[in-house]
Amino acid sequence: MISRPQPGEFMPYQEVYINSVGDAEVPAITEELKDSTYAFFSKIPEEKGSYAYAPGKWTIKETLGHMIDTERVFAYRLMCFARGEQQALPGFEQDDYVLNSFANDRSLQELANEFRVVRESTIYLLRNLKKEQETIMGISSGNPISIRTLAYIIPGHELHHLRILKERYLPGLNIQV
Repeated sequence: MISRPQPGEFMPYQEVYINSVGDAEVPAITEELKDSTYAFFSKIPEEKGSYAYAPGKWTIKETLGHMIDTERVFAYRLMCFARGEQQALPGFEQDDYVLNSFANDRSLQELANEFRVVRESTIYLLRNLKKEQETIMGISSGNPISIRTLAYIIPGHELHHLRILKERYLPGLNIQV
């Protein structure tokens, strides 16, 4: 089990992701979410994958693509700091990543499959962290962040987007997932 991040190990805006995890154990919740998130997206009809709840908002496919890209970025940061990286790591502009992912050109099932594969890699990374590595700090996007914060943000970010999908996207589609 990875212990909960403490103030000073993350930026205030990241607290929403940490709080999304609640009392769940990391990496256990990350493992549990692999199958439930895959099942969630697999139940959405393919023709609904390009739906966005408002103009200028991401489609369901783009949201899933964003979740995949963000997990890769945060897992990479975690790995770098766990391996002793001393260099500051760059941020990423999520809207540029979404635009250049071409998620809408792919099937929802292919994206769901990719999510599951990326998650497997993340699970191996989290399972093999040593307790003494949790509080290692690094610099990412110009801000200090701990390894355990990154470990919590991964499932927390996912839960955040699943909540948005359930609250804002699914009602407009008239489907139950």
